[in-house]
Amino acid sequence: MIKTQVKEDFGIVLDFLLHGNPYRGINTPVAQVLGEKHFILLEVAPKDNVTLSPNEKVYIGPEKRDKIHHIIGRIMFDDLTQIARTNLILIIEKLVTEREKEFVDFFNNAGPITTRLHQLELLPGIGKKHMWKILEERDEKPFVSFEDIKERIPLVPDPKRMIIKRILQELESKEKYKLFVG
Repeated sequence: MIKTQVKEDFGIVLDFLLHGNPYRGINTPVAQVLGEKHFILLEVAPKDNVTLSPNEKVYIGPEKRDKIHHIIGRIMFDDLTQIARTNLILIIEKLVTEREKEFVDFFNNAGPITTRLHQLELLPGIGKKHMWKILEERDEKPFVSFEDIKERIPLVPDPKRMIIKRILQELESKEKYKLFVG
């Protein structure tokens, strides 16, 4: 099986370091960004005389970029500055809220990984009992929102928070299986 490289077109700025990142040996301006679609952590170099702000959406795709000179590369969660880590949680929450339908569809379409493990069980707080209840409910009628999931599955108090927590776990490289991070 050929593994394709996941690419991002847009990134959300987590932190802008005007004087570089001495911990990573970079002494020119650099920004830490989160890929908007696949939640990939990247370090990027802005164009000359460009200042970026946390929470700013920037184009990082293959076409002509207006603010970003080049992508330095992927970074690990541990490489993030404290400001970037704080902003990461808020930005993930915002993206999950904006893309609610996509994540609700995950609850509607998640399948088994192995004969003993289901994708739903990878969400924090979901065990076999919760998984079977979700499968039963979605067979009767697909879920339409996070609120719908909360109402129909009382044992799952906050599905949005579960998704956010899972994305953070994947970014911290604590998980073998990746559901949401490219």
